[in-house]
Formats: sequence, C-alpha cells, structure tokens
Amino acid sequence: MAGKGLEGVVVGQSRLSDINGEVGELIYAGYDIDDLARNTTFEEVCYLLWNGELPNREQLDGFKRELAANARLSDEMLAVLRTLPRDADPMAALRTAVSALGTFDPKADEITDAEVRRKALYLTAVTPTLVAAYDRLRNGNEPLQPKEGKSVASNFLYMLNGEEPNDTRCRTMDVALVLHAEHAMNASTFAARVTAGTLSDVYSCITSAIGTLKGPSHGGANVEVMNMLREIDESGQDPAAWVHGALEGGKKVMGFGHRVYRATDPRATVLRELADKIMAEAGETRWLDLSDKIRAAMADEMEKRGKKIYPNVDFFSASVYTTLGIPMDLFTAVFAIARTPGWTAHLLEQYADNRLIRPSSEYVGPRGKKVVPIDQR
Repeated sequence: MAGKGLEGVVVGQSRLSDINGEVGELIYAGYDIDDLARNTTFEEVCYLLWNGELPNREQLDGFKRELAANARLSDEMLAVLRTLPRDADPMAALRTAVSALGTFDPKADEITDAEVRRKALYLTAVTPTLVAAYDRLRNGNEPLQPKEGKSVASNFLYMLNGEEPNDTRCRTMDVALVLHAEHAMNASTFAARVTAGTLSDVYSCITSAIGTLKGPSHGGANVEVMNMLREIDESGQDPAAWVHGALEGGKKVMGFGHRVYRATDPRATVLRELADKIMAEAGETRWLDLSDKIRAAMADEMEKRGKKIYPNVDFFSASVYTTLGIPMDLFTAVFAIARTPGWTAHLLEQYADNRLIRPSSEYVGPRGKKVVPIDQR
C-alpha cells in the first residue's frame, strides 16, 4: 500500500535527475549538481535538461540567441499585466500571466516534440521578464525589457532593480538558478506531468506547476526562513535561545530537513559559499552571521536529542535573494523561473511516452446507507 502523500511510490521513469537522499547527492542527467553549479551556467543547464548533454561553444551561442529572441514581452502581455491588482500575490500574477500566454499562441494546443521544445524555450526566456515586469508595475515603475547579449540571470536582476548587476551578483543569481532548475518528481513537476498526461497543452501544464509551487509546503519555505531571520533579528534574542525555545515549543525551525534528504542538501553547500562572497562584497553580513549562529545552535540541539538534521537549500537562498535586492514575496517566483526548464524537460518525456496518470484510491467511507425521502430528513 502506498504511503501517505504517495511516499515511496515510483510513478515513472526519467533521465533528467536523481536524488540520493541518504548521502546528499543530486545529479542532472548524469552530472553532479556541485560540478554543474561551479562549472556551468543556467543556459548550459537548460540545454542539458532538454538535450541530455551539455552544449559545445557553437551550440551554446546559438541557444543564447534563441533565448534572447524570446525574452521580450509583447504589448498584449504587458497590457495583461497592467490589469492585475498591484497587491496580488506575485505567484498568482505569474500563474495568470503564463495562462494568458497560451491564449496568444496560435499553436498552443500542438504538442509535437518540436512545438513542446519551442514553448519550453519561450517560457524559460520570458518568465523572468514577466516576474520583473509585474514587480515594477506594482511599485509604480515602467517595466524594462531585457538587454541583448546578457545572461538570463543578469537580465533578471537588471529588469528587477533597474541597474546592471556586477559579476559577483550576476554569478550568484546564475548559480541559484542552476541549483533550482530540476529536482526529480517533486510536487509541482508531478502536477505538470499529470496535466500533460491528459494531453493538455504546455501552457496549462506549466500553469498547473506554478499553482502547485505556490503552496507554502512546496515553494514558500525560503520565505519562512527569511521571516524567521527577521523575527530573531528584530527581537534581539540570542539565536541559540530562540532555537531552543522553538524546539521545546514544538515549533519547526525553517530551512532544516527535507522530504528526500537525510544528509546535507548538496545545494546548500554551494549557496553558503556564494552567500559569503556576495554579502562580504555588499558589506552586509548580518543575515549570514545570524544564519550561521542558527545552524550551530541546531547542530547542538540535535546532538542533545540524538538526531541529525541539516540545512536545506532554502536556508541560505533566503538571505542570498535578500542581498540581491529581491523582495521576499518574489522568492517563490524566482523558484519558478529556475524550475521552468526542469518542468518543460519533464513534459518532453511525458508527451514522448504518454499514458494518462490515473492512480487508484482506497475507499474508507461508509456503506449500505439508504436514502430517506427529503420530507423525512
């Protein structure tokens, strides 16, 4: 019998990524995530997920040109964004915008391999522009279009903050996107594949994924980490005392543990190094210093309890994103930007060997009840 939440159930095969939670290993198409994060770019990882191998220089240059050609927002889509309330949840705005994109695509319902690849590239290119444009509009600023010759990471920070990032900030953003690009059969990926299993269109599939990622149990963990950091900082309380009190009160310390990892989340190791560099350069190490104190306190508390629990990728991404000037309520939307190539890579697999995903359920309700006439109820 399946565990609650389908735990332990294998729902399909994939060549895209694998997680060994016992040793803290994550691979994309055969490549270790640490190797990819240190030695490739987000664009290279997108190509890898869609093609099974990293590009050579000529392939990468052509791929970047294709991404750049698809990154600008049309006047029609800008008009859609202008109609959205300025106080809307950015994930709700993104979900609505991606759904709207499908209405402007005359080939939206075509799911040939070539068409799915075209839409995968388009959505990966345009999603950062959508997120940045909505943020500027809700703050009373005009959206900025991406600059030619810049990476996805560089353009996103430029379109969001109105100034070109330096090399450290650009590289930090790029690595964060690489680390979040793919993560096996997580909830939003499964939602996308379930939608694709009905032979629905790519835009509907990604809308399903965004709606699933929007939930705080999936995509919003780094927001809760930042809330925790701010709570401790504003209270002036000793981090170790706060952690002890939280655990004694049965409160979860955000950013620790993961559904699939029983060892250190390999993505957290890379982000910790990036956090050190970017915050030192910014001259503001408050959030990192606080994070390190919380991590040390958690290690002590777990040792006393005879347990082991490690930081996950959300623990450091929260302070990294804050240092990059990304508003806290955009954290999950940044997650969606990064995960779009992973979602669409799964769609390529699903459509290529499709079967309707239709699990069974175990009925635990009553039996043998009889209808009583309405006037006698």
